[in-house]
Amino acid sequence: MAIQQQRTLPAQFIEDAGKDYATQLKGLTSVPLDTGKFAPTVAAQDPLQAQAYSLGQAGVGAYQPYLTQAGAYSGPAGYESFMSPYQQDIIDTTMADFDKQAAQGILGIGQAAAQSGNLGGGREGVLRSEYQSQSDLNRAKLLAQLRQAGFGQAQQAAQTAFGQQMQMGQQLPTWQGQDIATLGTLGATQQAQAQAEADAQREANRMTAMEPYERMGQYGSGITGLISGYPGQYQTSVTPNPTPLQTALGTGAVLGGIYGNIGNRQGTNTTTPTQLGTSGMNMLSGTFPWGSPNQMSDVRLKTDIESIGQSPAGVNVYSFKYKGDDKTYQGVMAQEVPWASIKGDDGYYRVDYSKVDVEFKRLL
Repeated sequence: MAIQQQRTLPAQFIEDAGKDYATQLKGLTSVPLDTGKFAPTVAAQDPLQAQAYSLGQAGVGAYQPYLTQAGAYSGPAGYESFMSPYQQDIIDTTMADFDKQAAQGILGIGQAAAQSGNLGGGREGVLRSEYQSQSDLNRAKLLAQLRQAGFGQAQQAAQTAFGQQMQMGQQLPTWQGQDIATLGTLGATQQAQAQAEADAQREANRMTAMEPYERMGQYGSGITGLISGYPGQYQTSVTPNPTPLQTALGTGAVLGGIYGNIGNRQGTNTTTPTQLGTSGMNMLSGTFPWGSPNQMSDVRLKTDIESIGQSPAGVNVYSFKYKGDDKTYQGVMAQEVPWASIKGDDGYYRVDYSKVDVEFKRLL
């Protein structure tokens, strides 16, 4: 006995649109995307950053010359570079004036001795001797004072120069650091701008590359809306040829002995959800007994629905139970696959699993 199936097909223009969509989608996805055009990139170092880096390298040890020079201004001979070239001239002139005055003092002693009638006497000799000794002592003190003054001035100048060199050596890294920081900040601002421009260009490239896919997505969504919202326009009946097993065993034996009594499941099929329990399920194959790929998959007939993943084509896959049946099955929701769904006379949707890449089966 042949099994008669009845299918409600969508309007022809919807079916044509679906075929056109499938053709375009296959052509679009068959060409790999050139992801290199929107791969992340890093902006190059700005010239100001490179200059800051060079200054940082050059500044390592830049203080050394100042420390070396400061060392030359310290120690016992540090003052010599600051002795005035006119120091000796000042000493010579001053001592010449002193000697002139001392000579006048000797002359005064002789004149005084002559006036008192003791010229050439012993008293004059004693006065001359005492005067000369005191004059020599004063001369030595004056010379020492002059030299000490010159040394003190030179020593003070050396100490001042030493401090200046040390301060320069300490301050130089700070000044260099300020320049490096300023250049680095300016360079980072420029680099950030370049990075923003690179990111904007990458996003523009990505949008350009993905635009055909987004357009196809909108196209597919529109077709899905037509399929789910537009009523069926015509029906077709298919009578499959008997299988070899049916020929060998007889249709009655196959349907009655292997699948059970399904007399009231032929034709328009008014089976209720509860009647799809254990008596209507083939425990060997895991498919419904009437041999059709169409399975009752209306969400209204199911309970304990849980998402367990997606098929390679992006179809949601669920585990669920039929109301009135405690067994768990794997499949799809008819309302989510309108291109593979058929609405029966009972008002419930069935799914032709040959049109989706999801296997309907009973789960252990």
